[in-house]
Amino acid sequence: MQKQLLHNLLGGIKSPAFEVTYWDGTTERYGAGAPCFKLLFREKLPGRKFVQDPVLTLGEAYMDGVIDFFGDLEEITKTVLQGKEIFEGRFKGHALARSFPCRLRPNSLRKQQEDIQQHYDLGNDFFSLWLDETMSYSCAYFQSPADSLSKAQNQKIDHVLKKLELKPGETLLDIGSGWGWLIIRAAREYGVKAMGITLSQEQFEETRRRIKELGLDGQVEVELMDYRVLASGGRVFDKIASVGMFEHVGRANYPEFMSSLRRLLKEGGLVLLHTISHLKEGPVNSWIEKYIFRGGYIPSLREAIWQLADYDFHVIDVESLRVHYAMTLERWAEGFEHNVDRVREMFGERFVRMWRLYLHSCAASFWVSGLNVHQILFSGGLNNNLALTREHLYRQVEC
Repeated sequence: MQKQLLHNLLGGIKSPAFEVTYWDGTTERYGAGAPCFKLLFREKLPGRKFVQDPVLTLGEAYMDGVIDFFGDLEEITKTVLQGKEIFEGRFKGHALARSFPCRLRPNSLRKQQEDIQQHYDLGNDFFSLWLDETMSYSCAYFQSPADSLSKAQNQKIDHVLKKLELKPGETLLDIGSGWGWLIIRAAREYGVKAMGITLSQEQFEETRRRIKELGLDGQVEVELMDYRVLASGGRVFDKIASVGMFEHVGRANYPEFMSSLRRLLKEGGLVLLHTISHLKEGPVNSWIEKYIFRGGYIPSLREAIWQLADYDFHVIDVESLRVHYAMTLERWAEGFEHNVDRVREMFGERFVRMWRLYLHSCAASFWVSGLNVHQILFSGGLNNNLALTREHLYRQVEC
């Protein structure tokens, strides 16, 4: 029965052509023409688990070597994603069509820190294998497909900082500051006093080391701190950036996050919120939540913007960087594969397969699924003293 179910589902995908070898040794070809890739099922999948949560079941099966492939994993994922409408149409209302359960729960301070450290504290040695030298772990900004990853990441940081219209002597807060290159660059190139906060011990320690090495003590600071704690302390900032952190807040915590932003921002100040987004509100990917990002939630664009009016935030600019993130993920995946033997030595084969699936499938998702990245610029209250055009965004900054 399971084989027939898979056969019926895969049979609806007409392009590109591919082959599937099932656990009973039979091979089926789908689509017309020479197969672009091959899938191998070494064993039958757990029946009940597959019906209840096919995404988690298939992800774990690949991690455990029960499923394997021959060909480009990103292209395979694109094919699966492009067949998603067929999948959902045939099983509308069935458990298979509800395979991404939506969890609406608040994240406590402790839970938030545990979830962040589970991912980001895998070790600086690991992330440095495939990130660029800035250690930027968010969507880059490519002015040309030929740009190096490092150049594109510096361009992203400058794109954020130019949108904030920074002036010498202003104060900048980066919520979710990662390995610190945004606050360091803001201080060195724009003359501001910058503060970053993170919940990752590894990121915190590396940022402190960088600040000291570059002689920026007194101009740049970093704290191992949650945004809610900082917001309760009475400090305010001229400008706030948050790049790739909003996805970790959790849907139930949106009001508290926005309220914290409002308390931390001076009247008329600017916020740049950079976040992954869905086209529509949707449940959480169960495999991603269990193995990659626990406790997270990806908002729709309208869901993120809907929050702003209640806190007297005024939208100034919204920009999509979807293609930029697809390209970024492809660069990360290339770097990961280039260093895969080292990763295997550090964490083992199951970890390699897990991260391979994560990086390649995410790249595919940004190309074909409607998954997006948006930068939303808004002010706290009205600000009548901003640049009249976007010309300042395209002035070159030394990289």
